[in-house]
Amino acid sequence: MSWEYNLVASGKIDKAAIYSRDGDNILAQSDNFSLADQEIKSLVAGFEDPSSFLSSGLRLEDQTYRVTKADDRGVYGKNGAEGALAVRTNQSILIAHYPAGVQAPEANTVVEKLADFLIMNNY
Repeated sequence: MSWEYNLVASGKIDKAAIYSRDGDNILAQSDNFSLADQEIKSLVAGFEDPSSFLSSGLRLEDQTYRVTKADDRGVYGKNGAEGALAVRTNQSILIAHYPAGVQAPEANTVVEKLADFLIMNNY
């Protein structure tokens, strides 16, 4: 069972991907999630200056999410009733989308718990 499946199997996340921390390698990705190279590059660069997300938003799958929180660990965004987030670990970035009907704290908890697990295991 792959990591992104664990995120989607939660019922709170409908698509997810896990990239290397520098964004140059896809470690896992759900079939229905496709991110452009520039979106990943912008995400990686944004973690170096999280305040940049507040002005530009979080862009995934050609959709822009209004950022509600951004720091060196994670970036959280909303677009209408949907949301997206990315959480960084020692060696990876977990990126997830949640559909309408799921509350942000529910989705955030699922992704953050996996990120905490990876960090505890030096990943």
